Amino acid sequence: MNENEQKRSVGGELVLPVAGVLFTLYYFTTIIDSPWTAQVNAFFIGTILLLLCAALFVKTGLALARGEASFDFRTLFSSVDISTGRLALFFITLGYAILIEWGGFTITTFVFLFLAMTVLNKGKSKGFILALSSSLSLGGYLLFILAFETRFPRGPFETFMEMVLTNGS
Repeated sequence: MNENEQKRSVGGELVLPVAGVLFTLYYFTTIIDSPWTAQVNAFFIGTILLLLCAALFVKTGLALARGEASFDFRTLFSSVDISTGRLALFFITLGYAILIEWGGFTITTFVFLFLAMTVLNKGKSKGFILALSSSLSLGGYLLFILAFETRFPRGPFETFMEMVLTNGS
């Protein structure tokens, strides 16, 4: 066994933190025209995320400097990813991000939650998962779209509910 095989592989561990930092910096640029309360909340949460990522980067850098780790991506993908459903979750999440503009927040969130929980629960308790997914997506609609009037993507469900609530039938 060579020296690199004994060291912990850290490249794969840094993919999500790097993506988190990039997303947070992008998000900061999109909230400039938002109300000040949204800016404060976004800045607070984003700063916490950036600090946690910075701590991980420092910890990883120290491990690399001490020779305890190697900067490679050999553990990023493995057969465990398929058997545990990680790969399926990746594609479910990707599909959610692509389809939310067409399907709207409520329907797309329902489908995402149902599929993700089914994968994580290995296909068991589908009735409970159906009820939970329905409750969470409808709760999200009531909270974010009706109560907070956020600009989440509108789809067939949101259009229908707006028509029902506006016309009273």
